Amino acid sequence: MVRLGFIIGFIALIGALLSSLAAYRVHEQEVTLDGIALARAIDVHASLVQDRLTERELLARVASGLFRAPSVVKANMLQPLRTSIYAFKADFVVASWIARLKPDELEAARAVLKSSGFTDPTIRDFDDRPLDLKAIDKPINVLMDLEPRSAETLGFPGRAYERHSVIAPVLTQAIESGKPVASDPIPLLHKSGPVGIVLAAPVFQEGSSEAVGFVTFSYELATLMLTNDDQSLFSVVLKDPRDANDEFVANDQGAVTLQAVKPEGPAPSMVRTVTFGGRDWSLGYYAKSSAVVRAQQTAAIVAAIGLALTGIVCGLFGYVAYNNLRLSREIQVRIGFERRLTAVIDELNHRVKNILAVIQSIVTRTLRHGSDMDVSRELLIGRIHAMSNVVTLLSESQWQGVKLKGLFESRAIPHADRIAVNGPDIAVSARAAQSLSLLFFELASHSDEGLSLVGKHPHIVANWEISGEEPDTVFHFRWEEFNTSAATRREDSDFGLILLDRVAPEALGGTAKRYFTDVSYVYELTAPMVTVVDMSERDRTEQLSAPVRPVK
Repeated sequence: MVRLGFIIGFIALIGALLSSLAAYRVHEQEVTLDGIALARAIDVHASLVQDRLTERELLARVASGLFRAPSVVKANMLQPLRTSIYAFKADFVVASWIARLKPDELEAARAVLKSSGFTDPTIRDFDDRPLDLKAIDKPINVLMDLEPRSAETLGFPGRAYERHSVIAPVLTQAIESGKPVASDPIPLLHKSGPVGIVLAAPVFQEGSSEAVGFVTFSYELATLMLTNDDQSLFSVVLKDPRDANDEFVANDQGAVTLQAVKPEGPAPSMVRTVTFGGRDWSLGYYAKSSAVVRAQQTAAIVAAIGLALTGIVCGLFGYVAYNNLRLSREIQVRIGFERRLTAVIDELNHRVKNILAVIQSIVTRTLRHGSDMDVSRELLIGRIHAMSNVVTLLSESQWQGVKLKGLFESRAIPHADRIAVNGPDIAVSARAAQSLSLLFFELASHSDEGLSLVGKHPHIVANWEISGEEPDTVFHFRWEEFNTSAATRREDSDFGLILLDRVAPEALGGTAKRYFTDVSYVYELTAPMVTVVDMSERDRTEQLSAPVRPVK
């Protein structure tokens, strides 16, 4: 045995070393391959973004080249371009014509805006504050036409952008460079609108270097640069060109937010630069999952396979040792079986003691001194019959619970054929079934004095319902005997009072109340649903012999 153990140990050591070496090589290869795959995917995305940006910039160039600025201000300046810009690309938020108007053209521009049907034809500041037109002594940039025209955009024409912190510098730079210029990311349409970028292309008077206005296109930042496939390996952010410590992020719904870069946070896996509107934009790419973690998982699988093969080989050499262990395992199985059998017997003894304690309490309370023997004998037989019936039902289900309606369908409940039962047919625990069976018998056995029928409607109504959300659902039970009063209903026995007021509600961890209305006797029981269906037993039989406490 010592030599066999030495051989098996040596083989296990060699197998473990080889498995570790293979796992290490696989880990390195996976890290390398994942890095290559991520880099290729990022390059493809950056290339697609650059192509998209180039198309939008080309649209601005074509639109400004096709634009023919008239010598006087007139309405619908974008009308000749509408067909062209929609045929080329139509994903812009707003396309607009911003005219560079001289002071003597402002009044004519106001008249044109009014005749075009715009909601506010006055020449005003970008934030809709009025301007003193008499104080203007140099050309200003005024929004004169836009596309699309909607209830939200009809109020924009007439705004001047000379003092706008973002648009004004862009228009100035576009005049100086003679090329389309992109703005910093800003909210579009309104302050809480989608974050986007405005691309302004200057329009020059034919045969002159003087700019007469600008054709602008605004695009949502999410679709312009941050669009990404949900199944991709990475997420994309745009570095804020105004502050390197901030970055723009788009969520699944396309909403863009600006967030600060945490110094302790992870750095982007890669950074790519794209060009748009005469400036560079930095896109940061964060890997959605760690390549190192995936490589470790793959290496662990390889190591597990190697160790499994090592175990198989060692198992072949350990066949002799297995034969010796088999006898020991059989002995352990026999010991375990005997322990389980002992546990089953103990559980059976526990249940029998509980039932006997309940029966003893029933007999003691029913045959108390001074009680009517005939009535006591009927009650005693009925209560024991109810206990026997529920034990039979539990035995048939192997003590795994009883359907609640089944307690009413049995012969143990008096007048069961006259009781209208309504409620979901839930399975209650063994403990709850024993308490509810005695409860139903006690209620039904005391209702015969005033029992009658009203038309075709039954005299007794028993219903229950379940309310609330998991895991806080509540079980509500209501028993109502119509045409019954305190004078006609048999007085509850000592045992019955204990069962109704204490044992049944406390066994289910709930509360109960009973009262008379003008036309009926009502008993209500409320308990958490978790205790009604709980299959774990709780011994509450000793409460049957406790003194009666009045219901408050």
